Amino acid sequence: MFWWRERIEPSGAEYGVEWAITDRRGGSSQEPFDELNLARHVGDLDEAVTTNRHRLAHELGLRLADLRFMDQVHGCDVAVTPGTGEAEPTEDAVPPSVDGLISGRTDEALVVMVADCVPVLLVDRVEGFVAAVHAGRPGMVSGVVPATLARMRELGARDLEALVGPSVCGRCYEVPADMRDAAAAVEPVSAAVTWTGTPAIDLASGVVEQLVREGVSVRWLPGCTKEDPDLYSYRRDGQTGRFVGVVRLLERERVA
Repeated sequence: MFWWRERIEPSGAEYGVEWAITDRRGGSSQEPFDELNLARHVGDLDEAVTTNRHRLAHELGLRLADLRFMDQVHGCDVAVTPGTGEAEPTEDAVPPSVDGLISGRTDEALVVMVADCVPVLLVDRVEGFVAAVHAGRPGMVSGVVPATLARMRELGARDLEALVGPSVCGRCYEVPADMRDAAAAVEPVSAAVTWTGTPAIDLASGVVEQLVREGVSVRWLPGCTKEDPDLYSYRRDGQTGRFVGVVRLLERERVA
């Protein structure tokens, strides 16, 4: 189920965090979505996706209703979950059409779905905020990561850490030359070439550059989705599922 997982317990006045990257193992989906597809929009059976999401929630010690997904649209809009900051609690369970989602609550987990794009998980363990960001090529170019950081800081975050999960690497993300040039005009470090010397984009390098420039402490997990059969890759397989990055804030220790 988990390609990578870490839990940092609360310590003193600091919140804890649990964050993870899933793989495609241990689910109920059939080919071509086998096995742990967590996306409803790719053509998989709805009951299989629901079962898979239940399994993820159970592993995190949560209910299915506590998982917060986005309706990802390859943009740079950011939302705050109900009950965080000025956002009022609501029973509306419709995922917001955004690519960045922020929470200051400890009773929910934020989820970003990917199959080549860059999953970015953020936490401020001092002020108590987490975020999940979907950074595809359009999102990297339009600035969804800086937009999420700016919104978190408006809410009061100040000591941010980032986990950058696996995505398609620059050697495997072949694009037309003009598309590479457009990305490089925003983040020069993203310009790349494939194994065969054709134009390509290194999405993760561009995203990491944005995080570093914003003063965020970054941990970048190695791995290419197209090269790793344990991860979903649209570039490799076409019709396929989605793995996720998931992050949850853990409540601070109670002081007597």
